[in-house]
Parts: sequence; C-alpha cells; structure tokens
Amino acid sequence: MCKPTSKAQTQTVAKAMGPPSFNPMRDILAGSIMAATSVPQLIAYAETVGYAGYRGLATAGPSLFAWGLSTGSPWMNCGVTSITALMAKTDLDGESFVAEYGEEEYVRLVSAYSLYVGMASIILGVVGFGKLCGKTPKPVKAGFKWGCAVGVVASAIPNGLFGKGAKELKSLVASSFVNGAVKWMKMNVPAATGAVNVTNLLFAISSPHLWTIVPAILFLISTVFVMKASKLLPKWLPPGTEVIIAVAAATLYSMNSNYEGGIVGDIPTLDPDAGMSFLDGKIKIPVEIVDVKSLLMDVPVVDRFGGSWPMLALSATLFAAVNFLSIMGIASGFETENNIPWSAPRELIAQGVACGVAGATGSAPVSGSMSRSLVSRMAGTTSQMACLVTALFWIYMMPYMSVMSPTPKAALSAVIISAVVKSVVIPASLLDLSGIDSVVGWGTGILTAVTSPTIGFGSGVILHIVLSVFRTKEKTA
Repeated sequence: MCKPTSKAQTQTVAKAMGPPSFNPMRDILAGSIMAATSVPQLIAYAETVGYAGYRGLATAGPSLFAWGLSTGSPWMNCGVTSITALMAKTDLDGESFVAEYGEEEYVRLVSAYSLYVGMASIILGVVGFGKLCGKTPKPVKAGFKWGCAVGVVASAIPNGLFGKGAKELKSLVASSFVNGAVKWMKMNVPAATGAVNVTNLLFAISSPHLWTIVPAILFLISTVFVMKASKLLPKWLPPGTEVIIAVAAATLYSMNSNYEGGIVGDIPTLDPDAGMSFLDGKIKIPVEIVDVKSLLMDVPVVDRFGGSWPMLALSATLFAAVNFLSIMGIASGFETENNIPWSAPRELIAQGVACGVAGATGSAPVSGSMSRSLVSRMAGTTSQMACLVTALFWIYMMPYMSVMSPTPKAALSAVIISAVVKSVVIPASLLDLSGIDSVVGWGTGILTAVTSPTIGFGSGVILHIVLSVFRTKEKTA
C-alpha cells in the first residue's frame, strides 16, 4: 500500500480512520501504561493546588472513572491539570487559607469548589454553551494559555530551587529589596495575586546565590533530562517513560543520601473499613467519600468571594467555561487528525460529572489532559475502557504508593516545568499574532499572569470586544 505523500493525502487518510475497533486487551494494556506514566504528574499537580502530593494519588481514580463512563471520546483523559490546579488555588486564595485554617480545611474548601464547578459545567452543557465556547477568539485563547503557563512556573519554581519551597522563598523575599513592592501590591491591589507570585518568581530565578544547592542541581538536571530524553530513549518506549526514569532516579538518590530538600513525605494508609463495599463486603472500593451535603452547606466557599453568591456562581461558571477550552482543543484535534466525532454538550456534561465526583472524593476540579490523551492514543487505546482500567489501577494500588514517600519535590517540579517552560519563553502562538490581535493576546496573557486565570480570561474577552471596533475601522478604511 502506498504511503500518502502530500498534506491533502495525509488528511484524507486521517479522515478515513474513524473510531478504532474495540479491543479489550489493548485497552487493558494502554490503561496500565497510562496509570504508570501519570503518577508523577498526579503528585506534582496536587502540590500546585496547594495540598500534600499524596492526595493527588488518592483522589485521581474516581473522577477519571466517572469521566470514562460519561465521555464519548475513546482517547481523551481527564484529571487535575496544571491549569485547573492553578485556577483553583488562585480563585480560593489557597495559600492564605491554608495558613489560617490548615490543610484539612483547605481540602474541604477545594472539594466544595469542585462541586460548584461541576454543577456549572452541567448547566452550561444543557443550555448549549459548548458550541458557543468554540467561538472564543484565538488571541484570547493564546494569551490565556501563556498567562496560565507563567502562573504554573511561578508555583513550581520554589520547590525546585529552595529546600523548603515556597515558605523559604517568601522568607527570602520578605528580607529583600522587593519586599516593599510586594507589600504595596497586597495592600493596594488585592486582586493582583498573580503579580505577587510573578515578582517572587523573578526574584527566585535572579538570585542563584540563594538557591539550596542539591535540590536546585537535581531540579535542573531532571528538567533537562525530561525535556531531551525522548530523543535519546528507544522509540518503542511510551511517552512519559522519561518522567518515570527521572523521578525514580531522584527517589533512589533521596533514599540513599542525606537529601536536604523537600520530599513527598508519609502517605497515610486508608482505613481498611473505609470506602465503599458491595455484596456483603465481598467487593470493596477503597475510596473515601466526603459528605457532599456538608461541603455545600458548611464549607465557607462563598466567603472566598466576598460573601457574594453571585460572584461564586460567576467564578464557578467562568472556571467551567475556561476548563472546557482544554477539552474542546483535544477533541477538535482528534476529529481533525483521526476523524473521531465528538459532541460539545456531552463532553461539557462529562466534565461536570467528573468534577462532581472529584469534589465528592476530595479533589480539585478536573479537565481534559492533552499529554495523557496523546499517550492514550499512542498506546493503542480503542475505547473508554482504558480510562476505567487506569482509574482502577490508581484506586487499588494506593496502598503500595508509600514507595513515593522519599521522592524529592524538586524532581516533581521538574516534571511540571519541563511541560510548560518552552511555551513561556517562546510563546509561538502569541508571537504569530499581529496588530490588534497581538494587543489582545498579550493583554490577556499579562492580565492572566498578574491577576488570576478567571479575571484574565474575562478581561481578555472584554478587551477583544472593545478593540473589535478599531479592527472594523481598519477593514473599512
């Protein structure tokens, strides 16, 4: 059979492919690969949310299982991503809440917010918002993505360069020349939470003499390895293998040395009687379910939005809408490249179901994961069964995850940084813009970086609408 030689022929072949034929054995194998290659991300993104890394492992399975039952895509995977982690932490002002109330209460706060995002997603899906979301201006999407990436870098850098992470960085900033600017921003522009983080980021990367030597070296080596190793490793290895190698090597080093940086730490074991059981206890699912009624009635989520229920509803709705952009991008890519049809209302409702289950099990809101979805396709997935297999692996392997306890946080930060740093330093989608589109794109990106993802996205849409008047005049002229 002749191979396609032109772009048009390649597109024709892609369109002819369509959904893969169901093969349960391939799905089991692909689901197993996904489970193994995603573990470092689960821990790293939990740290980005602002709670202990082990919680990412403990809560990832149920939401993915719910996603597998409700999505129409054979390849798309969901979970807490760098963007959803950053948005949840920023919207809820996670750092100040943890400092005042502790991590356990913060987990309840995040869980309650996930429920609201889930409800907003389902409502948007029912009213047909999915189709409208596809009309989001390209410059706004490009700028939003860049601004979020900057925020992700700002969240990950402290654990990479400093032995005690964000706490040590804040202490260093407080005793530096930039402390006055940070205090001024906190007092006069409280909504600009991102500006403080960006200031801390710039201080951190420009002060190598203050870095904790061993964690910083481990972080830099791990980052370079993860970014470059895919070109050196055998092609038959699945994507994500480089992540496993880097994290495993760092963990072994930590176990066999007096490592001075932060580590994942003790991973609590689940109470044998906790979770759900069926058939008189013959079948047990080791998943702790949070009291949903208590989350909705007792957790002071609305207080994080000035006590305003309309503001909470608006924030949850914006979160759901922005969240869906990731899913839309992944699904549209599979439709273009592989002729996999998708339904915007169904995927938006699937997002809502997954976020609802995430909230009920103590997780931050979830969204489509581009990297995991691409690995799923590459691994030979044929149906949503692969998601279910991955989810069950995470759920039932949790008791054995104590092997990750000595894993250095610096290595986990490297996993995050390696995924976004290139798009921050060389934002190709923004650099391709010109004229008014460039103003909208960079404006959205900067506002997203220095305020919050929800404010940045909303401001970007408004900026696009306002500047559209000038675009119309240019065309008329």
